[in-house]
Amino acid sequence: MGIAETVVLCVASLFIAGYLLLLYTYTHWFQKLKSFKLSAARPLTSFTVVIPARNEALNIGNCLQSIFNGSYPEALFEVIVVDDYSDDGTPSVVAAWTLRHPNVRGVALKDYVQNPLNAYKKKAIEIAVAESKHDWIVTTDADCVLPPEWLHYYDNFIQLNDACFVGAPVLFKSGKGFLSIFQQLDFITLQGITAASVSAGFHSMCNGANLAYRKDVFQAVGGFAGIDAVASGDDMLLMHKISTAYPGKTGYLFSRNAVAETKAETSLKSFFNQRIRWASKSTFYSDKKVKNVLIFVYAVNLLLTGLFCASFFHHHLWYYFLVFLALKAAVEFIFLVFVTSFFKKRALLPYFFVLQPFHIIYTVAAGFFGLMGSYSWKGRTVK
Repeated sequence: MGIAETVVLCVASLFIAGYLLLLYTYTHWFQKLKSFKLSAARPLTSFTVVIPARNEALNIGNCLQSIFNGSYPEALFEVIVVDDYSDDGTPSVVAAWTLRHPNVRGVALKDYVQNPLNAYKKKAIEIAVAESKHDWIVTTDADCVLPPEWLHYYDNFIQLNDACFVGAPVLFKSGKGFLSIFQQLDFITLQGITAASVSAGFHSMCNGANLAYRKDVFQAVGGFAGIDAVASGDDMLLMHKISTAYPGKTGYLFSRNAVAETKAETSLKSFFNQRIRWASKSTFYSDKKVKNVLIFVYAVNLLLTGLFCASFFHHHLWYYFLVFLALKAAVEFIFLVFVTSFFKKRALLPYFFVLQPFHIIYTVAAGFFGLMGSYSWKGRTVK
């Protein structure tokens, strides 16, 4: 073995060791979490639920129905659906709901925006916040289904914790097939890391399909000013702005009964575009801990990919590749045992090792194309 190979393998060994330590830390933090329990406290918090919607005629009705299936007092919440230039029946579905529920309002983005944008969703949320009547903003997506006591859990958490920004779990609905199971495993891993890291105060992570923040705090940090040119990032980029201005005031609502369920992508093209969209905002993260972790994880997967390719030309490298891959997979599996157990998704575990190689390739590819900056999403080409 030459000097160059020895150096590369030493570097790879250090990266794998660091990755094992990182996943061990996340596992330790996750094990320490306690599920938030709903108390019998009287509801006090007033909410404006904001739902940006673009061509969601098939989903928005189910989303609204799930919100109104709950028992939270209607006097304490309103729902604002912001139509993002839909060309299907989304506005008609929302209009029908406004007739039945006076606390549902439909807002058309085209009435406020005439010039092309790069971040339509952020503008939709800003408009809804400006139109809102209540103290707390809760955001979700039009294809989500919320649990019956969703707003009760947010209210309880807010009453018991001195927080001005609260994240909560999001999971993909159960489904069959390679693509669905792959997305469920990938996303539940991200949710486990989010719960562990935010609760430990390590770095800021969240998902815009299930989060809440005080209206006055959103306005105090200037809303999306400074990040409004970034197509994605209405969640994590905003969270970092708020956590920087209000240190120690972010929280995580860790409960199965607060989970927002959303649909997985149904085609490889839409799945890959979604992941590129998520990856594209990474270069704009101001939270150095998040950025450093993302770079490190990407480097680990890139090293494994490179070692795999090199093994075809230098067969003795197969041993090192397989050992590194086994170590990485083992520590991830242990983490997933705890996460899937909490979210009652242990049926996904048998697929983990089969999907591990695909996950490495996908991570490298999505990260690379995310940095390229251009992708297609809901009929738009975004830069």
